[in-house]
Amino acid sequence: MEDQKTPAAPAQGKDFIRTIIDEDQSTGKHAGKVATRFPPEPNGYLHIGHAKSICLNFGVAQEYGGTCNLRFDDTNPLKEDVEYVDSIQADVHWLGFEWAAMYYASDYFERLYSFGETLIRTGKAFVCDLSADDVRAFRGTLTEPGRNSPFRDRSVDESLELFRKMRAGGFEDGSRTLRAKIDMSSPNINLRDPALFRIRKATHHRTGDDWCIYPMYDYAHALSDWIEGITHSLCTLEFEDHRPLYDWCLEALGLENRPRQIEFARLNLTYTILSKRKLLHLVTGGHVRGWDDPRMPTIAGLRRRGFTPEAIRDFCNRIGLAKRDSLVDVALLEHCLREDLNRRAPRFMGVLDPLRVVLTNLPEGVVEELDAVNNPEDPSQGTRKVPFTRVLLIERDDFREVPPPRYHRLSPGQEVRLRWGYLVRCQEVVKDASGTVTEIRCTYDPATRGGDAPEGRKVKGTIHWVSADHARAAEVRLYDRLFVAPEPDVAPEGSDFLSNLNPASLVVSNAARVERAAADAPPGAFFQFERLGYFTVDPDSGPERPVFNRSVSLRDSWAKIEKKTSARR
Repeated sequence: MEDQKTPAAPAQGKDFIRTIIDEDQSTGKHAGKVATRFPPEPNGYLHIGHAKSICLNFGVAQEYGGTCNLRFDDTNPLKEDVEYVDSIQADVHWLGFEWAAMYYASDYFERLYSFGETLIRTGKAFVCDLSADDVRAFRGTLTEPGRNSPFRDRSVDESLELFRKMRAGGFEDGSRTLRAKIDMSSPNINLRDPALFRIRKATHHRTGDDWCIYPMYDYAHALSDWIEGITHSLCTLEFEDHRPLYDWCLEALGLENRPRQIEFARLNLTYTILSKRKLLHLVTGGHVRGWDDPRMPTIAGLRRRGFTPEAIRDFCNRIGLAKRDSLVDVALLEHCLREDLNRRAPRFMGVLDPLRVVLTNLPEGVVEELDAVNNPEDPSQGTRKVPFTRVLLIERDDFREVPPPRYHRLSPGQEVRLRWGYLVRCQEVVKDASGTVTEIRCTYDPATRGGDAPEGRKVKGTIHWVSADHARAAEVRLYDRLFVAPEPDVAPEGSDFLSNLNPASLVVSNAARVERAAADAPPGAFFQFERLGYFTVDPDSGPERPVFNRSVSLRDSWAKIEKKTSARR
């Protein structure tokens, strides 16, 4: 008697997709093989939502010792471009993944066309002369069945002849389509004789003008998966209603070893737009400075802003997989970056809005080198020397001539600690003719090197600073969320998502002064400017004018949310 294999019990903590794969392996389906693919259309840059799919498809392949292909779904020549193909490859590599093979749907155009002829010969497809408007009118509604096309009963020979003329360029755009014969009364509108090929006389980025008919997505997707030997076709939830058509394309052609489509919820993120069409509108409308603008949720934009691949992979792992759409707080993404950079980023000091401080009891020309810890979280990063001189620069916000209650920074007669330095006390305030404070004069206590306060002397405030003579001028770009509304698509009546744009999403400081070591860092280097946030060196940076992007502030709203949630439990 043949041994009966029973499905494996779901592993503890495994998501539903991995549970399905475990069951398939336990029953010997696909001979234990796991093959996935990441199939973006090259019509824009990838965004954080695609990162979730990348991590899933490549991650599953790695976990099960399988393969993951990168396949470009390039079936719409009007919207696709080589620029997007190159950017997608760069983004996948940057996230830390390597594809087993790279393909294009256009690699299969000849085979897809041949499959189309097969469907005609077997009576499962026909050439339809209805216009797009007529097709919509015949399709019916969610509550009413559709009507058969008057061309549905065309002979096989006539449909074959017309299909070949379509390929040869004998008809105008939109004048004919190849449609599947399924069921115009199906409750699933996707099965109401959907189009499989349409005429589109446009130059393709790879095939040039070789083709003037192009396969529709559902048809090309299913058959491309089968051609590549994909076992598990992982798609976002909007394709759930398309799964019956995916399966029909494979069954109608009698193909064996069919892939299985499994859907998961797409990523929805607060304060973020993830529609490619709307992201393109932001770029072409000049609302941002390109696809890699650090305010954009594109992987290129996140990279330029200073996000690390480790932080993005951690975020994708934390949000997990679900079968229902939900809204994820963008604070979690920012939290993942803070956690990663807190462990790894070296610390420097920089001042965005400098106020001059003169230490009256330190002689001119004296340069003292203080020891500063590069990263308190990682002793292996060692220490650096920070020059301490008579004239320093502090943040203007760290001084108040008339301090508010509980103000623990610098004010007349008040004493503060300079980070890695000494205790200083404000003695005199210098103003210009308009009454603006231009300089404060202080004394420092030489006995407090390192910032240690003598016993019985309470100093609550610690501020950062740089030496006026040694600091370098820099441009600092302070990025914030691009939208002010948690759900940007929800706009007042008569307006659109652009009404929710944040006018303060970028503030530029050209007065900043930073430590020389930070100013000499190469583009892409990341670090923390103490008390200001985490920053990265922008590609615009140069030897004469370093440019820094704020990746994320130090304030962690997600940590507070998590703490409150834990307390309730």
